Amino acid sequence: MNFSICHNITDNINKVIVGKNKAIELTLTTLLAEGHLLLEDVPGVGKTLLARSLARSIGGTFRRIQFTPDLLPSDITGFNIYNQKEGKFVFQAGPVMSNIVLADEINRTIPRTQSSLLESMQERQVTIDGITMDLPVPFFVIGTQNPIELEGTFPLPEAQLDRFLMRIKLDYPSHIEEMLILERFQKVDPLEKLESVTTPEEILHLQKERAKVHISKEINHYIVTLTNATRNSSQIRFGASPRASLHLMRAAQALAALRGRDFVLPDDIKELFTPVLAHRVVMETKERLKNTSPQKLLQEILEQTEIPTMEISK
Repeated sequence: MNFSICHNITDNINKVIVGKNKAIELTLTTLLAEGHLLLEDVPGVGKTLLARSLARSIGGTFRRIQFTPDLLPSDITGFNIYNQKEGKFVFQAGPVMSNIVLADEINRTIPRTQSSLLESMQERQVTIDGITMDLPVPFFVIGTQNPIELEGTFPLPEAQLDRFLMRIKLDYPSHIEEMLILERFQKVDPLEKLESVTTPEEILHLQKERAKVHISKEINHYIVTLTNATRNSSQIRFGASPRASLHLMRAAQALAALRGRDFVLPDDIKELFTPVLAHRVVMETKERLKNTSPQKLLQEILEQTEIPTMEISK
């Protein structure tokens, strides 16, 4: 396995993005795990820029969908239109027919439209007028949400949040990082000159190679034990689904591959446990009233769960 191309992608994105190596690594982890990513943060911290930089780096097709209350499902999936000259209906592909789709402010459109994208994410195909069409491969959706200005928004229900493999934040830059941003964008926009360093075909190959990363029974037992703990916690109303276990396993394989290993360590699971599961658990009302965060509870579960030993896990 040769995942060195991922380091080239990281270096390329770093020509535009300043100080977000961890977020870039988790984004590539999600891509290699064949999942989809939800970026949630305040406006202006670089969510859209990260998505566009990734798309430029791997080539392929890229479309941005600005979600608004009047957006219809057909605006995403596409529709058939009658061509009078040819005397037949012609399919107009929607923006979802792309390798990378940026679903900007996904919580600002109506649930029916949200569902049309989320079904495409899960099924990796769309059905229009009874005809089913496969989406391009690789297919990667980056959804963004703004946690402020919630008036007029339609928060994604937990069942639909479950479709995203990971949810991460970018956070504000440090003082030094923000100074670098000013210098970098002072004269030109570095995104305009960013060139691809790989191809969608190579990404597809890496996704298949990721699936070969060894994960022991002990590590799988660790994953299931952690997921079960979210279902048995008295502070959590609804725990994580089996899909969460699958996503955690694939993400751990991807992270191991990105770090040059062909096997998963318990530390991979510990590192990914919160970003993969925090958006999937539903807290009990009393915990929400106390402002207890899912991240805090998941950290407690991690600390209370026995870790497989290194010798057993390899």
